[in-house]
Amino acid sequence: MTVTQAAPLKQRAERNQRDKRWSILVLLCLSLLLITVDATVLHIAVPALTAALEPSSVQLLWIIDSYSLVVAPLLIMFGTLGDRYGRKRLVLAGFVLFGLASLAAAFAPSALMLILARALLGVGGAMIMPATLSLIRQVFTDRRERAIALGVWSAVAAAGAAVGPLIGGVLVEIWWGAVFLINVPILIVLLPAAARLLPESPRRADLPWDGLSAALSVFGILALAFGLKEAGAGSLMPFWASIAVFLGGAGLLAWFVVRQTRLPYPLLQVGLFRRRSFTTGVAGVLLGVFSLVGLQLMLAQYLQLVLGDSPVRAAVRMLPLVLSAITGGLAAAHILPRIGMRATMSGGLGLVALSLTPTLTWGVEGHSVMLAICFVGIGFGVQVALLAASDTIMSAAPESQAGGAAAIEETAYELGAGLGVAVLGTITTIVYAPALREVPGVSPGSMDKARQSLAGAAHVADEVGGSAGIRLLDAARWAFVNALHTTVVVSVILLSLTALAVAMLLRRD
Repeated sequence: MTVTQAAPLKQRAERNQRDKRWSILVLLCLSLLLITVDATVLHIAVPALTAALEPSSVQLLWIIDSYSLVVAPLLIMFGTLGDRYGRKRLVLAGFVLFGLASLAAAFAPSALMLILARALLGVGGAMIMPATLSLIRQVFTDRRERAIALGVWSAVAAAGAAVGPLIGGVLVEIWWGAVFLINVPILIVLLPAAARLLPESPRRADLPWDGLSAALSVFGILALAFGLKEAGAGSLMPFWASIAVFLGGAGLLAWFVVRQTRLPYPLLQVGLFRRRSFTTGVAGVLLGVFSLVGLQLMLAQYLQLVLGDSPVRAAVRMLPLVLSAITGGLAAAHILPRIGMRATMSGGLGLVALSLTPTLTWGVEGHSVMLAICFVGIGFGVQVALLAASDTIMSAAPESQAGGAAAIEETAYELGAGLGVAVLGTITTIVYAPALREVPGVSPGSMDKARQSLAGAAHVADEVGGSAGIRLLDAARWAFVNALHTTVVVSVILLSLTALAVAMLLRRD
């Protein structure tokens, strides 16, 4: 085929791509929704999982967290692999792996098998997620339309994390494995649609790919998380060994960063972090999702195990969080051009901190109206801040580095989710266990199980029964409320400091 003949074919392909761009956006957002929902879908399933598989406190955190902590480092690797070998083929392979892992998770016979299946889900999710953002950059060439598309993408990302517990609350009433099995029919529909709609992306297979960098990023993040969890619970190794693993993970990540600065074709474009707006945007994403997902897990347990809500009722009471996140994503596209990125991001993070503050006065009594108001503020504030951060990140990156920038942003999303559960979950465990005193009529062995988690305490209280069981559950509820207050204080401080840093570091738009 001559150059003259090829030109019209290329123009026709680009025209078809533009005509299908909104259909492509719907497909990408549905794929993103599937991935982000799985990060939080187990939050309301914690009591059912504890009763069915009887995991330890560390195993429970890994069941919830292994997905996000595997997705986070692999996003960098698959983002760059998509740039080199084509994003479409990675998405299709990711769909297949995600479906198989969902089947394995649904029928997992033990806590360990569920952790492994969740990690495999993370691999599949990491293959899909970078393309959802970088393909938007490829398909939407008009900046105004791209801003709208990014707003929709950002709304879906936050809404997926928010709607996860709602979906989990409904499905867990049927069977806890249904929260994974639901993925399979959705993927059966998405796979052929993606094969037909998604455009081929330019390939750069001539560029080398550094396997050592990929290994350093994956094992570094996992070592950080494992050391942090073990330092808080100490179920598998002594405290000093946990700290050594944590420091080893930090060392691997430091080696990874140094290596990227020396490679001619790095896995991660660390040079992007020299741009103040890019770095601030990444920090805003990380802290926003950290607070949303980490606190969502704690509040879901608060509703069920402290206030006594059923999974469905707890999910319904978290609905304002979902609706406000969606509303925030749609509204932020109009707010951002009017007040600027600095005010939008810092204001959104500040609103989340302000909305969390009333929870510090709560005990074991219900606060229906105030709870809804707090959820509205959290969902709206997080989403507004995330859109501002997303727009800054993608605008700061040149077209040739779109995949790398998308991978960094999505890594911040998933790392924020993973660290939110890891850090806030570990803080909760550290504060909760010593706050639960001995209860007369309950054996020391049962007390040890009750100190693993509030869900474990509820399970033990049901087994003990009688007045001793009632006293144990009441004591566990107050211990958990005390731990929840501590995690909220940590979150409010981090959010406030980040909002202040954004206001000081970014230039006025």
